[in-house]
Amino acid sequence: MKYNINKPYPKIENIQENQQYGRILLSNLGGLHSEMGAVSLYFYNHIILKKVWPKLSEAMEKISIVEMYHLDIFAHLIYALGLDPRLWDYQQGYLQYWSPGYNVYPCQIQSLLENAIIQEQNTIDIYQQQILCIQDFQIQKIIQRIIEDEQLHIEIFTYFLNEYLQTY
Repeated sequence: MKYNINKPYPKIENIQENQQYGRILLSNLGGLHSEMGAVSLYFYNHIILKKVWPKLSEAMEKISIVEMYHLDIFAHLIYALGLDPRLWDYQQGYLQYWSPGYNVYPCQIQSLLENAIIQEQNTIDIYQQQILCIQDFQIQKIIQRIIEDEQLHIEIFTYFLNEYLQTY
């Protein structure tokens, strides 16, 4: 099973410093629906599912690695835009650090998968709004490429949810 689409990520090059765009993208590092949140949640899911459903546990681990790569891309992009790429978010003029408390940690498999699907869709919605706000074609291409991975993750989680619902 593939956990990211078979297509290269656009390079972070020819990016003009733009702190306004950087502030918009900071939520992708340390916001409520951030890549850091996805990495930590899917890592947690990987651990608690290891004995219960090894195949899903492995998928969670592999998807968390893809999310970590997205985190890396956004951190480099934010740095190129002229901001400090810490795990924080810029909201209403203030910087707020990411917290593991942002995650919902359901332990029942159906709820866990439904939550993962909701989180991925929320992330896609945010990224699509960012594409509308950011008038830089290179940045738009980077975000769009990441959205494609997130859509694949929804397909994977939906596959596992359907398998679970047919089995139990």
